Amino acid sequence: MTLSEQRVGDLLAALGERTPAPASGVATALTAALAAALVELAGRFAEDEPSVVRAKALWSRLSELADEDAVAYTAFMAERNAETRARIIAVPEEIAACADEIAALAEHVRGKLQSSVAGDAEAATELARAAATVARRLAELNG
Repeated sequence: MTLSEQRVGDLLAALGERTPAPASGVATALTAALAAALVELAGRFAEDEPSVVRAKALWSRLSELADEDAVAYTAFMAERNAETRARIIAVPEEIAACADEIAALAEHVRGKLQSSVAGDAEAATELARAAATVARRLAELNG
């Protein structure tokens, strides 16, 4: 079962377990995915279809990256070598890049809104920025 198929409570319980994965990489990818979903929502209210389409693609990719992070870290813990280490660096780097794009998209959409949905775009910006910061730090620590 992929992480995106789990119930929220089950995922939170898994994050709290004393296991190597899922952990902060998964949480970071899903935080960025939540931000992208908020951009999708705000984009719909802003009638900005290109932003809606891109946000949806980003949350879909980030959902995959959450799974990829768990697999990569589990593989690294089983066999510490250059290949598995490279993967635990590459995945958070991609999470950070996606999160950066989401933050920029959220700011773009925010500029088109005058309703209370502007708060959703602002929340997306902050969540995405936080996810990008954490993902970069994880890549650094994993190096």
